[in-house]
Amino acid sequence: MILKIFTDGGSKGNPGPAAIGVVMYKNDVECVALRRDIGVATNNDAEYQALLAALQYVVDHEDILNGVTTIECRADSQLMVSQVRGLWKVKEARIAQYIAHLRNIEGTISIPISYHYIPREQNSTADALVNDKHPTT
Repeated sequence: MILKIFTDGGSKGNPGPAAIGVVMYKNDVECVALRRDIGVATNNDAEYQALLAALQYVVDHEDILNGVTTIECRADSQLMVSQVRGLWKVKEARIAQYIAHLRNIEGTISIPISYHYIPREQNSTADALVNDKHPTT
């Protein structure tokens, strides 16, 4: 079984007041929806914080992994996904710190994790959380 995790982050202004959204699906059924205000941040910082929050949620709620054989993280930030996958260089120290933190979290999860860039249209539920328009918020 695949745990699909969709993440998004955004700020009103860049930087500006920011929020993150995370939606998780098991067997294509939504099982987790998270939204959090994160203070003032850039869009890129918010994207990374959303991904980190999602994987930390998995660590903190390990029962979500019952029956799961693969985790697929999906985001509409091509920059973040390409950096996390090691395809693009990381030039900023704070982004390198996000990735180091991500690697630490990955090390505590014993299931393979993959990262995928998706078009914004395929990330509408996580985006709705960021913009406080999801039914659960």
